[in-house]
Amino acid sequence: MPGSDDAQGGPVNPPDALDEARERATITRSQRGDRNAFNDLVTRYQSAAYGLALRMLGDPEAAADVTQDAFFSAFRNIRSFRGASFRAWLLRIVSNGCYDYWRAQRRRPAESLDALLASGDEALGQQASEGEPAEPTSQLDWNPEDAALRAEAIAAIEATILRLAPDQRLVIILSDIQGLTYEEIARVASVPLGTVKSRIARARARLREALLAQPELFPQAQRHDVRDQ
Repeated sequence: MPGSDDAQGGPVNPPDALDEARERATITRSQRGDRNAFNDLVTRYQSAAYGLALRMLGDPEAAADVTQDAFFSAFRNIRSFRGASFRAWLLRIVSNGCYDYWRAQRRRPAESLDALLASGDEALGQQASEGEPAEPTSQLDWNPEDAALRAEAIAAIEATILRLAPDQRLVIILSDIQGLTYEEIARVASVPLGTVKSRIARARARLREALLAQPELFPQAQRHDVRDQ
């Protein structure tokens, strides 16, 4: 799902050679103790990191804590980074932080789901609205009914993601929301490529099932598109 990194924690565009060279130089300066260089990495990836934590946990405060801890950990361990993808390395730290949070809470990730959905929907809905114009720019490109329907559809998708098993939740967020490659997801999840593909397939099947059960949120044409994926 191509796109630019935004307030929704969406995908980062695949870097071109110049971007890659600049990032490698920034990482090298960070490894030498340059805090300003590391802050540049934070600025680039903080939305993706927080977006992953929020969609994994469904709790804005916990997600903020996990994200902050992940960046602290990344800064402390930046000298050990030797990977091909800083993004995958960072998001692995974030995902590990999510599992650590669940263990610290001594509960299964699916427990307290109603509370998680209530807080998560509010925060995710707020994120989805960021970047939208406060008022319609014209009657031709903004329709309040369409906007409301879109918000409900997004909320339904987000709620369904929160109901997935954690391993499926992780890969579907990384793949279909943040746009990572299968190889990057394998690095984040620390599983073989085949496992990534099977988990994504199962997660997408669960999402299709849940969304098709709510036809009022999806026009007929969109429902056909979902079936054909």
